[in-house]
Amino acid sequence: MYNLNFKEGRLLDLVGIGRLCIDLNADQINRPMEETRSFTKYVGGSPANITIGAARLGKKTGFIGKVSDDQMGRYIVTYLEENDIDISNVSVDDTGAVTGLAFTEIKSPEDCSILMYRDNVADLKLDTSNVSEDYIKQSKSLLVSGTALAASPSREAVFLALDYARKHDVVVIFDLDYRPYTWNDDKETATYYNLAAEKCDVIIGTRDEFDMMEQFQKEKSTDEETAGKWFSHHAEIVIIKHGAEGSIAYTKQGESFTSATFKTRVLKTFGAGDSYASAFIYGLMHGWDIPKVMEYGSASAAIVISRHSCSEAMPTVEELNEFINTAEKVGV
Repeated sequence: MYNLNFKEGRLLDLVGIGRLCIDLNADQINRPMEETRSFTKYVGGSPANITIGAARLGKKTGFIGKVSDDQMGRYIVTYLEENDIDISNVSVDDTGAVTGLAFTEIKSPEDCSILMYRDNVADLKLDTSNVSEDYIKQSKSLLVSGTALAASPSREAVFLALDYARKHDVVVIFDLDYRPYTWNDDKETATYYNLAAEKCDVIIGTRDEFDMMEQFQKEKSTDEETAGKWFSHHAEIVIIKHGAEGSIAYTKQGESFTSATFKTRVLKTFGAGDSYASAFIYGLMHGWDIPKVMEYGSASAAIVISRHSCSEAMPTVEELNEFINTAEKVGV
């Protein structure tokens, strides 16, 4: 079992902080970006997607972020509102920063890539003045994404949010979300990731992301050793994802669980991690045992990778339950 205390009587179930951007997903699939002629616009960014996913599952959510003062910024805010996400702590940039763009390339179900435009983006202009202690203490949980640590002043804003969360017994979930092109130096990346992870109750990432964080070590860690490191800090659960091979969840009590995956018609690979996290968080908040929580996460990922978007593809509870009851499991 695990020991996460989601405080009752709070106005919000989950508050996300960090990246708000635009996904431009290729309309022409099974071809390279050079031959793609049109794209469909969606709201994107890992913390935004996870927060939207939690809202679709019926959770009361909010967001702390910064958007550009233009049509793209207004599009993002409107979409969050339409999905019943509280936007009272989404600020508008006044420096002329722009919205980050992610162009997706779908060469095949197995070969997908993302071309990011991240120069002078508004989400990294979030600063400590935009982070409200009163707002964070009204939430049961805080979702932090690694991309928001990539530059100041966003980095300081996230660490302040983490301090407020720890002070007020807010469960902190850390989605590692490592994007190499956002960072300038590998050592800087590992340093700030480790400092943030020390303050978190649930840490979710791929094996490669954890390897990045462990680059100062002389020897490569096993999954068990990686999880054990964080249990000496605040972590109660560490999830290490191995792509199509599934995920392993470790608890501070010494348990480990392997998740099965579901057969699905794969359109693209991106969005799987965000959808997994949103459903995983939903299950934790309901106090389910880890195998059931992981099953929900895997089912949500399977649904989203079969659809064109990430945010717009996030399933409802009804869709998830129907999928779990009818889809074929692979693995455990």
